[in-house]
Order: sequence, then structure tokens, then C-alpha cells
Amino acid sequence: MSVDVHHTLEGPDGAPVIVFSNSLGTRGEMWDAQAAALSDRFRVLRYDTRGHGESPVPSGPYSMADLGGDVLAMLDRLELERVSFCGLSIGGMTAMWLGVNAPERIDRLAICCTGMQLPPPAAWTERAALVRAEGVGSLIEATMERWFSPEFPERSPETVERIRHTFLSTPPEGYASCCEALAEFDMRGELDAVRAPTLVIAGEDDPVGTPERAAAIGEEIEGSRVVILPGARHLAAVEKADEVTRELEQHLSVEATR
Repeated sequence: MSVDVHHTLEGPDGAPVIVFSNSLGTRGEMWDAQAAALSDRFRVLRYDTRGHGESPVPSGPYSMADLGGDVLAMLDRLELERVSFCGLSIGGMTAMWLGVNAPERIDRLAICCTGMQLPPPAAWTERAALVRAEGVGSLIEATMERWFSPEFPERSPETVERIRHTFLSTPPEGYASCCEALAEFDMRGELDAVRAPTLVIAGEDDPVGTPERAAAIGEEIEGSRVVILPGARHLAAVEKADEVTRELEQHLSVEATR
């Protein structure tokens, strides 16, 4: 059953809509830079994935069909027939799910810092159990190391501190239940059904959504464009905000070839 996720919508009436989906352990605010740059020409719709931010935290486990269903319910509530969709990490998995399961609702896709599968499943179920027992604070240092290159906290300490605070405020049940969705997620062999023009972005040094995983997504989606960002780890949309924004602007404005 879908839940009514918390969302914000900004930008001119009648403009094309771009939806942004957050990573595990963040919220819609992770896309602040992109929203600021795009909201003069697009309606920017950001939401907190279930279990995160101000969205409801139903008991888990969750599935990717749950997360995708929440998006479709939100679009129905807002009377939005067709949108572009950009997601990072688990948000990128939501993007893939929507591209395959609701192609009539998706104009363009941007899939960032993720994979068609993130093995092994046991690692995610073990992480879920750890968070339920000890809270998200037990993961904070390892998470920050995965998310940002060593130089970024020195260059932008306020940004990193804000993201760190967001992570620590994530409800343990929401985080754990999304881990369980990651454990069962596997879209290998399905993405040839995607019809939307697609941009795939990866950080060169991302240990999760590796360049190899981005290339594999690109190989399955005909006509997609794969961009690897030097010097970026997992939260590339924050660490390399200008570069990600520039790639999105090009992707959303270029004439569709498919």
C-alpha cells in the first residue's frame, strides 16, 4: 500500500516537471543545488522517500515496488501525468523501476550512483539488523567515507555537516526497511524495456554505484548516455553539484533521439 510521502513543488506553472529522489539516509534537500538552478525553467518536485525525512515510516520490510508506488501515488495526487525523474542510489533504483513499470509516466530518466543490483543481499539484511539494534549512528563514519572524497569536508565543511545531521536524523526503521528493499532489488535483464531517454551518472571513486555498474546500466538501456565524474564518490550530486546540474540541464533540454 502506498503512503503519502512528504514533498515540495516549486517552479513556474505549466513548465515541465522534474522529480528528484533521495539516497538512502538523506532526504529531498540533498538536491538543493539542482533545484536552485532548475526551478526557473522547470517545476521541481522533491520528496522524502518513505522512512526518511518528513515522510511516513511504516513498518518494513519495504520493496522497490513500494517505493515506486509511492511516487505514482504522489503524481496522481498532484495530477501530474508525465514527468522526468532523477534519482541517486536507492533513488536511482526507483528511477529504473519506474522506467520499466510505468513508462507512460516518464519523459526522461537520470540514474545516478547506483546499480541494477548491489550484492550481496546478506550485507543489506545485516545492515538492517544492525540499525534496528544500534541506530543509524553506528554507520555514520563509514557512510561519510563512502559518500565524500577526503578533500570535500575540508572544502565544504558546512555541507558535509548538514548531510551528516540529516543522516543521523533518519528513522532507524525507515533506513533498515529500505536496506531490505536493496537486498531484494535486481533489475538485470529488464532495463531494455526502458523507453525514456536516459542519462546515467557515476562518481569515478564511488565504491557503491561504481563506473562499471553505471556502464552496465548504460549497456542495457538503448541510446543512454553514461557520464563518469572524476573525483566524486557516492553522493556525487552534492560533492560535484555543478557538474551534475550541468549534465541534467543538457539531458532535459536536448532533443529526444528515441
